[in-house]
Amino acid sequence: MLARPSHPAARLIPAIDTADPRRAADLAARLLGHCGALKCGLELFAAEGPAAVRAMPAVPIFLDLKLHDIPNTVAGAVRALLPLRPAMLTLHAAGGQAMLAAAREAAEAAGAERPILLAVTVLTSLDTAALAAIGVGDPPAAQVVRLAKLALAAGADGLVCSPREVAPIRDACGAAPLLVVPGIRPPGSAAGDQARVATPAEAVAAGADWLVIGRPITGAADPAAAAQAIAAQLPR
Repeated sequence: MLARPSHPAARLIPAIDTADPRRAADLAARLLGHCGALKCGLELFAAEGPAAVRAMPAVPIFLDLKLHDIPNTVAGAVRALLPLRPAMLTLHAAGGQAMLAAAREAAEAAGAERPILLAVTVLTSLDTAALAAIGVGDPPAAQVVRLAKLALAAGADGLVCSPREVAPIRDACGAAPLLVVPGIRPPGSAAGDQARVATPAEAVAAGADWLVIGRPITGAADPAAAAQAIAAQLPR
């Protein structure tokens, strides 16, 4: 499995969020050598399918599909994705213990080459009011910690959470879980549709392992330079 990052640039996971395969290939080529992994998410995967992953350069792939279905279906999806050899694969923690355990069992078929299984806790676009609207009475931090404990007990290797919940997860779950953190905005960047954000340095100081960063890198005129500038802000 992919090891924890050992230097600042290795912490960066630029989000290749586009349905255009030529745009995706261009971004991937520009960012090669300036990051620890590349994110292939729903937009690109919906447009291109497994070919989107196969077209990526020789860099670890964070396959962010947020699988969420009955246990048997998710286990089948994990088995179907293993030939792509993603370094990381996401599932929704809200799918429950049985679903997460089934995903872990399916992933074990790949042996030492299996992906890191990351449980998505609460999307970074949701705030307290949005959670209340879907029947969750607790604020984001409490719900994130609840789902984190459930997911880790079911066999998840790590978690996806906003930077605001990194410290509470570390307090509740310790140093072992791998934490992949979206909602990262360099100083002066617009939050966009993200409700719970922090700067790259703040997230790493709180205990984040990898930082998923989209528009501040991929929307820049020079994505490689943007990635380098963000890496320079991180502690060594």
